[in-house]
Amino acid sequence: MELANLMDELEEKMMMAEDAMKADFQAIRTGKASPALVENIQAEYYGTMTRIKDMAGISTPEPRLLVIQPWDQSAVKAVEKAIINSNLGISPVSDGKLIRLPIPPLSEERRKVLAKQVKARSEEAKIAIRNARREGNEAAKKAQKASEITEDELKKLNDDIQKLTDSYIKKIDDGAAEKEAELMAI
Repeated sequence: MELANLMDELEEKMMMAEDAMKADFQAIRTGKASPALVENIQAEYYGTMTRIKDMAGISTPEPRLLVIQPWDQSAVKAVEKAIINSNLGISPVSDGKLIRLPIPPLSEERRKVLAKQVKARSEEAKIAIRNARREGNEAAKKAQKASEITEDELKKLNDDIQKLTDSYIKKIDDGAAEKEAELMAI
């Protein structure tokens, strides 16, 4: 890492970890229909694994209903099979042209399982942020050993890196708490 761009690179890595966590959170079912629940599920389409969002239109005509309409009618069975094989816990209803996914309300047990998934995913994001902090601190120490910066500058840089880390850890915690509250709300 180049020292001049160190903070920018660290912030970018931390932001990517936060964004990845938020994208994963969107795929966690909260009792209301969201296209993010199914768009990244892959179905076999002409011998290739293809994401549902790349082969079908996904809409939410009602708060508790997802409708998936494959552009190629021959893909309906493959999409239906992929949804069944995913661990969504939702049974698709197909009429041969489109697939309806009625979203049932979550049971208390399922809410707790999903809350554990949220905690686990937020911890993964925190680990990614801490790894970025470690890389930044190591780059700063190398620069100080190579006499590129003074010891005082090293201390200030390490403090700045820690402040950035703390702010992203707080964002991760806030996002996880928000998602858990959304899951536990009936």
